[in-house]
Amino acid sequence: MESLFWLFPKEGALVKWGYEIIASQDGRDAWEILQQADAPRMAILDWMMPELDGLAVCQEVRKRDDHSYTYLLLLTSNTQKAERLAGLHAGADDYLTKPVDLEELRVRLQAGRRILDLETKLLAAQDSLREQATHDALTGLWNRAAIVKALEQERVRANRERTSFGVVLADLDGFKLVNDGHGHLAGDRVLEEAARRMRTAVRAYDVVGRYGGEEFLIVCPGCHEAEAVTIAERIRASLERAPIEIASGEAISVTLFLGVTMGGTQGTDEPIRLIKSADTALYCAKNRGGNCVELAIPDIER
Repeated sequence: MESLFWLFPKEGALVKWGYEIIASQDGRDAWEILQQADAPRMAILDWMMPELDGLAVCQEVRKRDDHSYTYLLLLTSNTQKAERLAGLHAGADDYLTKPVDLEELRVRLQAGRRILDLETKLLAAQDSLREQATHDALTGLWNRAAIVKALEQERVRANRERTSFGVVLADLDGFKLVNDGHGHLAGDRVLEEAARRMRTAVRAYDVVGRYGGEEFLIVCPGCHEAEAVTIAERIRASLERAPIEIASGEAISVTLFLGVTMGGTQGTDEPIRLIKSADTALYCAKNRGGNCVELAIPDIER
């Protein structure tokens, strides 16, 4: 935990209590420090400082919406209620009157730590809920709602920038036989490993999601037809190249059939139409015997 102070004479006590000290020479220097990416999350500010006073620093800190919360403790020699309320209204979390009582300072800082710890836990819980809401629990890929949203976002971007993008729908060939012949735990293992191989086969900015069951949807920004097919072929080859281990000493071969379509060239392609086009190409690939890639052609697309 870090603490920011302005010419604070009790530095030794703060260090003894486990705080790392970052010193500020005046209010403007304090404000610059508090804007940094690794800024302290606790600050002890004197009301009376050159350049910017503590009140102004508090106000500037509270205007931000792109930083984690900063706990602000304001020091003042003014004991009037109106002045103390003005400090709290400006954004200070607490205040101490000077001369500072060390025991009271320690307790106020402990309260600040508790508030920051609670914020950290709250943010972690929010991140966890966001992850659960947007990701498939088994594979860790984007879930159906999130991948369709990513497709719509790419469609809007491509139309705005007049570029094209690829949409790939992939299906594990004979997956039902895996579940029936080896059990659902083996099926889960196949899905997990298939997802991992897909992520390594695509480009860093391609988006992979589990569309449903054993189907996967991949959005490939900035692609022409040949590039989209190449990505689909890499995905196919990533599954074909080696069996998937489902138990100690036991592995099975798994293949994909994939349908590819293009978006961004028509300007009116809704996600449902793009997915339908890729799905039609997918079944063309399946009818060819699987383990292949099929590109949607205009009469298939419409």
